[in-house]
Amino acid sequence: MPPPPCALENKLASSLASRDERLIRRRLPDPNTSITSAASPSSSTTSSSSSDAKLKTTSNERLIDFTSNDYLSLSTSPHLRKLFLKKLIDAPDILGSGGSRLLVNGRAHSTFEARLKEFFCSPTPPTSSSSGSGFDRGIPGVLGGRTVIATPNINSTTTTTPAALLFNSGFDANVGFFSCIPQPGDAIVYDEYIHASVHDGIRGSRVQKGLRRGFRHNDLGDLRRVLGDLKGYEGPIASGASSIFVSVESLYSMDGTFSPLKSISDILDEMFPNGNAYLIVDEAHATGIYGPQGRGRVAELGLEGKVLARLHTFGKALAATGAVIITTELIRDYLLNYARSLIYTTSLSYANIIAADASFDLLMDGATESLSNHLLDLSNHLTTTLLPHLVSKKIPPRILSLPEHLLPVSSPSTQTLVHPADAPPPSPIIPLLTSLPRPLSAYLLSKGMNARPITWPTVPKGKDRVRVCLHAGNTLEDVDALVEGCVEWAVAILRKEEKEVRGEAINVNADSEEGLVQGTSESVEVNEVDLKMDLKKRRRSGRNLGERSYVTLLLESKL
Repeated sequence: MPPPPCALENKLASSLASRDERLIRRRLPDPNTSITSAASPSSSTTSSSSSDAKLKTTSNERLIDFTSNDYLSLSTSPHLRKLFLKKLIDAPDILGSGGSRLLVNGRAHSTFEARLKEFFCSPTPPTSSSSGSGFDRGIPGVLGGRTVIATPNINSTTTTTPAALLFNSGFDANVGFFSCIPQPGDAIVYDEYIHASVHDGIRGSRVQKGLRRGFRHNDLGDLRRVLGDLKGYEGPIASGASSIFVSVESLYSMDGTFSPLKSISDILDEMFPNGNAYLIVDEAHATGIYGPQGRGRVAELGLEGKVLARLHTFGKALAATGAVIITTELIRDYLLNYARSLIYTTSLSYANIIAADASFDLLMDGATESLSNHLLDLSNHLTTTLLPHLVSKKIPPRILSLPEHLLPVSSPSTQTLVHPADAPPPSPIIPLLTSLPRPLSAYLLSKGMNARPITWPTVPKGKDRVRVCLHAGNTLEDVDALVEGCVEWAVAILRKEEKEVRGEAINVNADSEEGLVQGTSESVEVNEVDLKMDLKKRRRSGRNLGERSYVTLLLESKL
């Protein structure tokens, strides 16, 4: 007879059970729903994960990827694969790394770091004038006709030498920076939607709790309020004896919104003339897509000289692993001495470095420019195609809507008018707001599209969504299929609600074994759903929305 569970087991199981009850328990997705896990050509696949819909596909089907961060689709690029393998063959070292950078500073690591410093800190692109996105980049170093010093000259007061420092991940880099760079008596101000790694770094810092302040997302008025409170709260900050660090993301991963970097920089210059307010920008989701050669939004706006530290990661658009902080030589040296997430871990393997180096080859020779242009064209296409159908079908926002920042006319907000340079470009991240994220995700999965539901605690309560991440490998037909699926699902939900209000019976199939996920599932038949999609000839072959469609609705699931 097994021994009774111990106190620890009881507590852990209770916490997980609580998450089950609140429908917020996390599980790994089924690998069969991964875009990189194609089905075997000799057999069909059936996903059986407890956290995913049971998806039945034919042997040659692959899910359309609307969920990964592989924005430029470089992970499936034959050119990048060939380049990477050639570099591996030619490299003297490819396995392991030997230990921490403080013990073994591999030649590949040191050379790559120097390359990153040149790439991100040069006033002009190192080898090519090609740029990442094609949307109003202008000339590097010039903003609205005003020449900007491209070599880091923080807050235009302290001349410093630019530097780059590799980290194993963006998470490690944020934790390392925020846990050690802010000093006792300093303050940290952060956007409320900042990444969890920044919060972990702040918690490990020596900044007292009263000097850790958040401001409403992208709200410049609230930022001014928080900065003003801190300026009056702590005398040394007003006098310049202590510092303020403002942490933002250039492109936010869950909402697809852009930080108004130019406006924030201007506010810091205005409110802290002593130059003791520092802007820290996480460029994880912008790297490779925006700015000259994909160098990010800071470079696109010519703000290199106004930002103390930029974080660029390699695991998203660049299809590699690792991250780099672009900062000053002094801060680099301090991080080498005090950043525990750098010091006490084995560094990236040589193979990791080689892979990232190959991706930067594509950025520097301009090979990714057309990918970025196509990606952002897809973003425009999705929003301009979906919105009219939501309006014409009178879909309530609780069922499906686009966020306010993607609407053609946004309602007035309380934030200060942003600088014209901060007008946002298209984003590859499109949140589809819905109170039923799991049912929508499961329905799209049944149609061969992988777009994951995002709920609290990852996003605030009441902000549930299916997050769509677009990729350069997607086609217009893929996006049209996504729009068709979303509208078809939303219309079915609306009709079901209307029938329930009238007290009419609906055809329900509650077979949990054949449902799209393990848990309670329901299915509703919808006759001749007339979407009147204005997609011309771009529909995917085999998709006939005039046919009778079987709309699966998951009203309850325990994911």
